[in-house]
Amino acid sequence: MQVQWYPGHMTKAKRMMLEDIKLIDLVIELLDARVPISSRNPDIDEIAKGKSRLVLLNKSDLADPEKNNEWLDYFKDKGIIALFVDSRNRNGFSPVGKSIEEACRTKIERDRKRGIINRPVRAMVVGIPNVGKSTFINSMCKKASAKTGNKPGVTKGKQWINLNKNVELLDTPGILWPRFDNEETGVHLAFIGSINDEIVDEVDLAMELIIFLIKSYSGVLFKRYEINEDNDTAVILNDIALKRGCLKKGNEPDYSKAANILLDDFRSGRLGRITLEDPV
Repeated sequence: MQVQWYPGHMTKAKRMMLEDIKLIDLVIELLDARVPISSRNPDIDEIAKGKSRLVLLNKSDLADPEKNNEWLDYFKDKGIIALFVDSRNRNGFSPVGKSIEEACRTKIERDRKRGIINRPVRAMVVGIPNVGKSTFINSMCKKASAKTGNKPGVTKGKQWINLNKNVELLDTPGILWPRFDNEETGVHLAFIGSINDEIVDEVDLAMELIIFLIKSYSGVLFKRYEINEDNDTAVILNDIALKRGCLKKGNEPDYSKAANILLDDFRSGRLGRITLEDPV
């Protein structure tokens, strides 16, 4: 299954970020904890070149807790400051302020030697669509400072938000990159809702998810839908449709509706805490 999505506004957003980066001390990159590799935009390395970095693995409450620990070790081994956060429930936020200070220690010390005191750290918050950047900012500020939504593309332009007297945050639109290196990346991003659902065949996508779940998380489909996981993928989707009453006229199974139910159950965590990628 091939998935590619790079609408024109992302080119404009990237150009805007490249213009603003000269004002920035720190780049805070949000990744999706379920797909830490697929949700890393390689263009961010170009944009953030020479800047301090902090990686936040968001939606950690939806990811496999054992895999979370493995990913934390993965980033630590690479010398990357990384934290797990759950922006929706404001979990994991206590260490963020300290990590911002740690990541910018050189800059803060340089300012001090120049006699510049109390100049706030300016941090650009970046990431792919629907990774939770605006929700993270609102949770940090404890108020609705940035627009949020459960679909990609809610943030259209830059937004400056004062976190406190020490930190200013720049919210930016979610951007992807022009072409994914492999098919798996596009599929993973479609699974988590970072690709516009309108350009994806939901039935094919659901079939791919079923294949992954049977292989890596055996039992979750049976637990959720009380179906036989030993059946063919198409039969499993058919059984989900019947179990959930997804029927067209003439009592024909509505596979599209069943596929959307499965994808929504995964994205919301109703299937359980699932991670799609292992550290390599």
